[in-house]
Amino acid sequence: MTPFSAADLRARLPRLAGRAPGGVVEEIGDHVLNPDWAQLAERPAAREAAVLVPVVDDPAGATLILTRRADSLRKHSGQVAFPGGSIDPEDASAEAAALRESREEIGLDDRFVETLGRLPPYRTTTGFRITPVIAIVTPGFTLAPNPVEVADVFEVPLAFLMDAANHRRESRMFEGRERFYYSMPFGGQIIWGVTAGIVRALYERLYA
Repeated sequence: MTPFSAADLRARLPRLAGRAPGGVVEEIGDHVLNPDWAQLAERPAAREAAVLVPVVDDPAGATLILTRRADSLRKHSGQVAFPGGSIDPEDASAEAAALRESREEIGLDDRFVETLGRLPPYRTTTGFRITPVIAIVTPGFTLAPNPVEVADVFEVPLAFLMDAANHRRESRMFEGRERFYYSMPFGGQIIWGVTAGIVRALYERLYA
């Protein structure tokens, strides 16, 4: 089986099972690299959200679709992100929310998307509990980014993102504290923060 292909990813998915014995829900998040921020990440009123982790089944090597958020957005403007957002009351599941947000943000048609599973919920210190939904995207789709929300859409080879040598551990001051995070520069884009944290979680659970 070709390394870093969509078929290889599918074969690795059973590794997600059984990582948190005893019925405990494993969670990832900002607090993993910043243990002193654990209380902020564990706030009970966290807002539920979902993102799609869209892996394109490219015969030359699987890629991951990412977006750069519009500079005009109030939160996380200009940052690289997965398509996604808050889970609305009418969404039947995290998968439904991730698919809906992907349609709205980048015009990704559900017909090309097969959801496969979830990574553990990612808690942020800004009050979100994000469910990353792993999906395989069949080639042939066209994208139509919503300019209100998305400044750019691009693809990154899965082989690059699943190479720990490309995961930089960096820090910056935030609200008077040193915050640690992962950064993955690629093609003029800087993948960091929550997005890089989710990529790192995918690596640790399926490729490490």
